[in-house]
Amino acid sequence: MVAAVLVLGLVAEAGAWWAVATGDRSVWTTIIPVAGAMGIAALALGPPTLSGDLPVVAAAALGVGTGLILYLATRAFVRVVRAWTAFREHAARVYARQGRVPFALALVLSAGVSAAGEELFWRGLFRAHVAGGSQAPVASAIVSWAAFVVANLPSANLAVVAGALVGGAVWTGLALWTGGVLASLLCHGVWTALMVSAPVVGSPVRGRGSP
Repeated sequence: MVAAVLVLGLVAEAGAWWAVATGDRSVWTTIIPVAGAMGIAALALGPPTLSGDLPVVAAAALGVGTGLILYLATRAFVRVVRAWTAFREHAARVYARQGRVPFALALVLSAGVSAAGEELFWRGLFRAHVAGGSQAPVASAIVSWAAFVVANLPSANLAVVAGALVGGAVWTGLALWTGGVLASLLCHGVWTALMVSAPVVGSPVRGRGSP
């Protein structure tokens, strides 16, 4: 049962990104529902550990702080590669595929549904059931990170894939270090909320957001 859910989740996210990349599909009506469903499936199969042996407050602080640092690093990276036209255009395209939604709703959907759903699934459920799970934490972390990147490849978008590679590595590392999903969930959520509130490329119309 769990194995089937893992495969289905990977295929569903990959398919959602493919639909966005090849059609005139909005992230809000494609990626968000899939990520939310993945999170619900992860919870239904067993609530993940929040922080292992690390105190919950410490894990939460680590997640929030790392999310801020990741956002600043993202801004710095985009500034350094601003002459890379393809990357800049791909990043702007992600925002352009959002469609118009109220700003507050964009925050809730992106940080509260998409980011949380992905963390519960990838760093919670998936990491716990592949390559030995808790018996081989490093191997399971690497496999879950690689699968997360694969699920984002159909986006055919340099910015999305870069986010999966780098962000995925950070979130997986946090889950591995803390032994739970709280730090990675808060890091992903803070980073995503900041990407919505202060986009790193272009000047999207207020009310648009980031996945």
